[in-house]
Amino acid sequence: MEEGGRGQQPREKMLLTGPQELSAVELIAVLLGSGVQGHSVHEAAQALLELVQGDLSVLSSIPPLGMTEVPGIGRAKALQLSAALELGRRRQMTAQPYDTFIRSSADVFNRFAIRLSDLGHEEFWMVLLRRSNAVMAEVMVSKGGLTGTVADPKLIFSKALAMRAAGIIAVHNHPSGNVRPSRSDRELTKNLQWAGKMLDCPLLDHLIVSRNRYFSFADEGEL
Repeated sequence: MEEGGRGQQPREKMLLTGPQELSAVELIAVLLGSGVQGHSVHEAAQALLELVQGDLSVLSSIPPLGMTEVPGIGRAKALQLSAALELGRRRQMTAQPYDTFIRSSADVFNRFAIRLSDLGHEEFWMVLLRRSNAVMAEVMVSKGGLTGTVADPKLIFSKALAMRAAGIIAVHNHPSGNVRPSRSDRELTKNLQWAGKMLDCPLLDHLIVSRNRYFSFADEGEL
């Protein structure tokens, strides 16, 4: 019997039925392994899930030390759970079928949604395109903190010109979940647009990505 008399233990259930039959609380309990004095593993898993209101994507964005605020979860268990969530995110990334060509802002979002949505910091990427809009490469330009990252137009276009790209698309995330562009986002976009025209390597779009949505400067008529 599991602590608290809740019936079949999650690990035993998983052996008999497979992981697909377990609830999110039971899966977290399996990863945590055991509870501590005064807190059963089921209670710890339930409290952790309640902390993020059942949203596993939010759970993925919580750093390990943040998880230790939940009674019954120490550093070792938090690291174990965080590693499992990261493996799941990377599996999604490798399984995602990407189109070779960019036809719309949605194509760009689909390439970066899993990669950027759960991060607790900002990252700035650029997609380098051929004249046919076929993707040449995806390059991370910079990585920052919770509130921003530095993207230098000189660095961006030096990479684009070195690879003889015909055009670029800029992409960055907002960890806050708000995809509305800030004033600095708009200023950077204007600078990139101007530089692209001068160098004959146009900025085709700039996307701001969050969990289930995005903002496209091109779609909104701001390019």
